[in-house]
Amino acid sequence: MESMLNKLKSTVTKVTADVTSAVMGNPVTREFDVGRHIASGGNGLAWKIFNGTKKSTKQEVAVFVFDKKLIDKYQKFEKDQIIDSLKRGVQQLTRLRHPRLLTVQHPLEESRDCLAFCTEPVCASLANVLGSWDNLPSPLPSDIKEYKLYDVETKYGLLQVSEGLSFLHSSVKMVHGNITPENIILNKSGAWKIMGFDFCIQSTNPSEQEPKFPCKEWDPNLPSLCLPNPEYLAPEYILSVSCETASDMYSLGAVMYAVFNKGKPIFEVNKQDIYKSFSRQLDQLSRLSSSTLENIPEEVREHVKLLLNVAPAVRPDADQMTKIPFFDDVGAMTLQYFDSLFQRDNLQKSQFFKGLPKVLPKLPKRVIIQRILPCLTSEFVNPDMVPFVLPNVLLIAEECTKEEYIKLILPDLGPVFKQQEPIQILLIFLQKMDLLLTKTPPDEIKNSVLPMVYRALEAPSIQIQELCLNIIPTFANLIDYPSMKNSLIPRIKNACLQTSSLAVRVNSLVCLGKILEYLDKWFVLDDILPFLQQIPSKEPAVLMGILGIYKCTFTHKKLGITKEQLAGKVLPHLIPLSIENNLNLNQFNSFICVIRDMLNRLEAEHKTKLEQLHVMQEQQKSLDIANQMSGAEEARSSGTGNQIDKVFNNGTDLLTSGSDSKENEMSSIQRKASLTLEEKQKLAKEQEQAQKLKSQQPLKPQATTVTPPVKQTKDLTDTLIDNMASLTSRPINQVQVASSNSFSSVPSMGVGMGFSSPIDNTKRNMTNGLNTNMGFQTAGFTMGAGLATQNFFSGPSATGATKMNMVPPANMPNYSPMNAASAITPLTQQNRPPDMSALDNLFGPQKPKVSMKQLAQQKSSQWVNQFVPPPGSPNASSAALGPQMNMLAQPGFGIQGNPFFSPQNFAQPANTMTNSSSASNDLKDLFG
Repeated sequence: MESMLNKLKSTVTKVTADVTSAVMGNPVTREFDVGRHIASGGNGLAWKIFNGTKKSTKQEVAVFVFDKKLIDKYQKFEKDQIIDSLKRGVQQLTRLRHPRLLTVQHPLEESRDCLAFCTEPVCASLANVLGSWDNLPSPLPSDIKEYKLYDVETKYGLLQVSEGLSFLHSSVKMVHGNITPENIILNKSGAWKIMGFDFCIQSTNPSEQEPKFPCKEWDPNLPSLCLPNPEYLAPEYILSVSCETASDMYSLGAVMYAVFNKGKPIFEVNKQDIYKSFSRQLDQLSRLSSSTLENIPEEVREHVKLLLNVAPAVRPDADQMTKIPFFDDVGAMTLQYFDSLFQRDNLQKSQFFKGLPKVLPKLPKRVIIQRILPCLTSEFVNPDMVPFVLPNVLLIAEECTKEEYIKLILPDLGPVFKQQEPIQILLIFLQKMDLLLTKTPPDEIKNSVLPMVYRALEAPSIQIQELCLNIIPTFANLIDYPSMKNSLIPRIKNACLQTSSLAVRVNSLVCLGKILEYLDKWFVLDDILPFLQQIPSKEPAVLMGILGIYKCTFTHKKLGITKEQLAGKVLPHLIPLSIENNLNLNQFNSFICVIRDMLNRLEAEHKTKLEQLHVMQEQQKSLDIANQMSGAEEARSSGTGNQIDKVFNNGTDLLTSGSDSKENEMSSIQRKASLTLEEKQKLAKEQEQAQKLKSQQPLKPQATTVTPPVKQTKDLTDTLIDNMASLTSRPINQVQVASSNSFSSVPSMGVGMGFSSPIDNTKRNMTNGLNTNMGFQTAGFTMGAGLATQNFFSGPSATGATKMNMVPPANMPNYSPMNAASAITPLTQQNRPPDMSALDNLFGPQKPKVSMKQLAQQKSSQWVNQFVPPPGSPNASSAALGPQMNMLAQPGFGIQGNPFFSPQNFAQPANTMTNSSSASNDLKDLFG
């Protein structure tokens, strides 16, 4: 590693020393910085060519340096001859100005060690390119070693040399005298330029039509740098000591031969015996065979043969050579047009630039970058030409690497990014936005490229906005997320809301829908979807755009819409839009399909959530049930008497006791066998219902003093008739309060019995779940035929079975009315044990129930048998029974004609509360 560093250090030091020693002290270094040694040129390749820059303007130049150490071997007078020859050539070149001649930027400067002058930037000499590497740095520069001339370069280069000679011969009246590959320089853009006027010959009679050029005799004793290159010199120079413009044309033919033969001249000359060599050359030229010119393209082979003709008069002149078909190549003509571009007006330029994209693919990349690109970018200063030039520049940029684009193209595009007029500039950039975002550095994208897109979205032209919205999705993946979120999306939304153009609004929605995949899920849910509800337009295209965004978000794997958003915002927005009158059938079907999919997903997700919650709850309840098993067993072992004591002594609500009983039953079932999922679900629902019943206000019976019954025999028939007679003297809706010697304080319920109570019936009915038309009496009750008749068959205010549609809540056990017979017949109460059938009905197993219809039929038959004798009976007179029985005996008031006994009145719903058989038995005991 150290040896490599030392080698590199020595090389750099050597190069620096060469440059310093060559240029040190030369006045050129005052204004120019001398850089790297890149090439060599001039007669004998004596001039070293360096890169350089002008200190004041940083303009790039080429510095030609002749190191006087090269001629140290010569005598002083020979040195002076060489220096004078070199000076003469540079001074003559400085005086001449033409596009085909090398342009001198700074005249020749001489110092003690060197000669130096500055020209336009150059690449190399033609001799270097063809393989002559004399006076070049070591190691050899790779750009020269690997340089390859393309056909279009060769054609156009020879055409340029011909044009330069035409200028010298026709306009300057001068013979160059030394047209060789060493004196043809390739500038930085690849153009071929003529230099080396060391042996030029000016006409002695420039005003005359046929100029005369004096010629010096060949002096072999002069140094080689004081003589032209004999290998490219016309024979007449040596053999007849004459020259003319045709002599340069011979040299051009020799150069053309060398170009197509890798730099090898057509003849090799022995400089020691030059006359003999030229005599032999003359014979070969007169017998020039086709095999000698086989490497020359066929279309120019004959012209080269003419140029190498021994007779000067036969050779074509320079002007004729510029018009040969060989130079009518598309590429060569294109390059020629670029060189004369400054002479064209805008119309001619625009037509040329329009056709240029068809030609560019046919040209080599290096030729395009070196020759065409600089000419195109120079036209950016003309705003009218930018729309015509810019497509070609971007076409070239596509073929460049990212490094070439940043170095060669981007600096010139920077000012164009900021141009707002003409509007076509913006359109062209938008069409090539993917190219710009791919090859432009991120900082430049943020500072130059994206602001241009923002201007397009805010442009007053609808066409620009539409184009921009259509193009944005094609390069959205290349835009960084912060810029898209904070700058691009808000401008798209503003364009959608503020525009008056339906096309812009629809394209905005389409654009948003296409770039959703590059956005974050929560940004879409929080920013994009709420924005859709702000759109005021209801046109079908807009509605379908809104639907498209919803659908894309809903179906996208990365995005999706939460069920809360679906239920709370999306569906409430979509459903009203789906019934807009402007939608056709297909559009409506599209809405319905999306809505249906959303509802299905909403149902599935929420159902899954509830099922999971239910499973968790069941697991928790199973743990609770396991903990309560011991307590449930103890509660199960307790008898009915404990339940009665709990009910009457502690005042606990019957409903609560019933629910506890059910819980104990279910606990025992759980203990016997493990429950299935359906059984667990049913168990959970029953527990929830029991919990609701527990939360209701409990029924608390009022504490009253029970009067012991008086043991006496009482005629029930007389009592019943007296009660009915007393009821007839009261209003039909008034209920008589019984005497204080009632027996039961327990609320009694029954069919055909009227009750009165000071307790609020509404509250009690809410507590028990019974009908509001049932009354309760705490002090006792009275009952008779007259009361039953009036209350059952009176108007809507009557209290009776017609209004007792007692509908219990779901899963609530049916509570049968308690037996009240003991309050009527005290003797029966004393002679038999207390009837616990009602309580057994509450706490024990359920007994078969009697429907309301059957009960009503039983009671109606009992009443008729009690009060209405059969027809034809001798005791059928109703007078003995009083006015009540008279009323019963009236027509239409019997079982057959009375509407009360119609089947419709007794048709009860399935869930109507019914009385138990025990209550029916009690009523039989009561009514005999």
